[in-house]
Amino acid sequence: MLRIVLAEDSVLLREGLIGLLERFGHRVVAGVGSAGELTGAVTEHRPDIVVTDVRMPPGFSDEGLRAAVALRRTTPRLPVLVLSQYVQRSYAEELLDTGDGTGVGYLLKERVGKVEEFVDALQRVADGGTVVDPEVVRQLLRHRRDPLSRLTAREQEVLALMAEGRSNASVAEALTVSEGTVSKHFGSILTKLDLTVTDATNRRVLAVLTYLRK
Repeated sequence: MLRIVLAEDSVLLREGLIGLLERFGHRVVAGVGSAGELTGAVTEHRPDIVVTDVRMPPGFSDEGLRAAVALRRTTPRLPVLVLSQYVQRSYAEELLDTGDGTGVGYLLKERVGKVEEFVDALQRVADGGTVVDPEVVRQLLRHRRDPLSRLTAREQEVLALMAEGRSNASVAEALTVSEGTVSKHFGSILTKLDLTVTDATNRRVLAVLTYLRK
């Protein structure tokens, strides 16, 4: 039996989850409706695992996730399973970066409907495993296959102008910045594209080719 703190602002869904979890022999020691209450409940009950929605009052943005990340920072071994209505790649990455990346899970809420899979995921996270929704994994992999996604908007502008065959001076004039700033951006571009110095390659050409292949 797991002792669970559940954070979900929808009373209907919260009560449904409590009933579901108790049907599988677990005990929800606290069911709360805000991120502030979540933190207090964890301090009071010391649960085996936290299950929380991403969006919580008062802002209904990412308060639940922020609370989960904060709890993991103060208690790295606290298992946390986050439920989200939509795939938010940055949320998943931030959660997985907490602690040593074990004992965390990120599932879409629709996955709760597959009851046995959901309960199995809950147990695996509580046991120290890492569970990520298959759709989230697909988006993470897609994101990482695109090396340009690592560049800032300004760095992409610089690279796009270089792809037009412009010199650093011309790029600087187009963006109304100094040549030194362009050189700095280009250095960052090379680092993010993992283009190391060798005698046999022209890194500027390789960077431009990467851009043109996108």
